[in-house]
Amino acid sequence: MKDKRILYVSSEVVPYLPETEISSMSFEAPRMVNKQGGQIRIFMPRFGNINERRHQLHEVIRLSGINLVINDLDMPLIIKVASIPKERIQVYFIDNEDYFKRKATLTDENGKLFSDNDERAIFFAKGVIETVKKLNWAPDIIHVNGWLASLLPLYLKEFYKTEPLFTESKIVTSVYNQNFEGTLDKDMISKVNFDGLPAEATDLLKEPDYVNLMKVAINNSDAIIRGSEELPEALDTYLNDLDKPVLAYSPIDEFADPYTEFYNNTVLNG
Repeated sequence: MKDKRILYVSSEVVPYLPETEISSMSFEAPRMVNKQGGQIRIFMPRFGNINERRHQLHEVIRLSGINLVINDLDMPLIIKVASIPKERIQVYFIDNEDYFKRKATLTDENGKLFSDNDERAIFFAKGVIETVKKLNWAPDIIHVNGWLASLLPLYLKEFYKTEPLFTESKIVTSVYNQNFEGTLDKDMISKVNFDGLPAEATDLLKEPDYVNLMKVAINNSDAIIRGSEELPEALDTYLNDLDKPVLAYSPIDEFADPYTEFYNNTVLNG
């Protein structure tokens, strides 16, 4: 992976949030590429339960200060950055007072999904892309992890399809078994369609449950990785019938060689 540029976009990354399949792999995969001489950037939301003082987050003024339009509302984008200790890896945090200040991630203290998670997902996708544009950093691979990041492939393929920075970028989505009950806001499709995305690309979002969000990500990706050994049956069947490269599940202590081969031989040369 020497000199290859890989953008990791994840809903969670250790050490900033607790260990899960997503947060652990969103740390280990970039670390692997970094050790192989690749160039990486990691993006995640700046959830309010991330301790900014302990992790030494600080705002990057030159990247902040633009507004993103979410359902006809101007929402300020704030970019913060921190370095993972001992790894020489920088992590960029997408922040906004309305969406990410609360001291929680995706659910309240009763385990109920936040009502604006749909808008947070739109904001996160647009925020990552706009920040990478400001960095003028063209990734060879964009690797997406977690359902809050699931709109990123859609926005790259449709809303930003004329953006030259991403013309050669390949999108990989890892599919995990970290799902949620019920659906996001049923008005999500109108909020996405406000951005002028084609109806055929957003139709699944009429019922914005976990499976359909991941199907939208899968449909707009170039290759898929099974991030969990077991997946919801509907997604398992969907991947089995998919006419795209799909990498089989690898445990976290055995993933390095399969991922490296998949990146090099399938994604970049596919």
